[in-house]
Amino acid sequence: MARIGMEHRRTVFVRVLEWWSRKKYGEVLDPVKVALHNRRVLASTVLLEGTAARWNKLDPTLRALAGMVASAQVGCSWCMDFGYWEYHHQGIDPAKLRAVPRWRDSDVYTDLERAVMEYAEAMTATPPEVTDEQVERLRRDLNDAELVELTTQVSLENFRSRTNSALGMTSQGFKRYCELRPA
Repeated sequence: MARIGMEHRRTVFVRVLEWWSRKKYGEVLDPVKVALHNRRVLASTVLLEGTAARWNKLDPTLRALAGMVASAQVGCSWCMDFGYWEYHHQGIDPAKLRAVPRWRDSDVYTDLERAVMEYAEAMTATPPEVTDEQVERLRRDLNDAELVELTTQVSLENFRSRTNSALGMTSQGFKRYCELRPA
């Protein structure tokens, strides 16, 4: 259960935001409900997320795996749930998304994907444990723009996951919309 209330006075602003969230995601996102307590934080976060959504140098699968690994390491069930839903709708292989919590033991990943996930884990550690060797490994396959985007994606996911986890966000059930149903 969230550590902060998610109920608000039903102002025009709140109703418009809820309408937009339902239209885009099917329901109102819990982190949005919480951020409504501080409109400047909400506005800054919406701007950041909007610009980050337009980053396009890094392969989408690498972006997804890096973000999911960071979420898993922080332990943010809300981020894992929503990330699965979001990346599933972007066409990322569901088998790769499902295997993230046990990525080291899974055979569904390429060498580059494993290097990206190892880097995401090292970045997410406190303090960060990134090595020169990890960056050198990534530079064999990624150009400077891709490496900067990867690094910033992991940082952004740390921001999301640490905020949502600290405020007590738990899975909102988005993954249920992605599961295959028997015929």
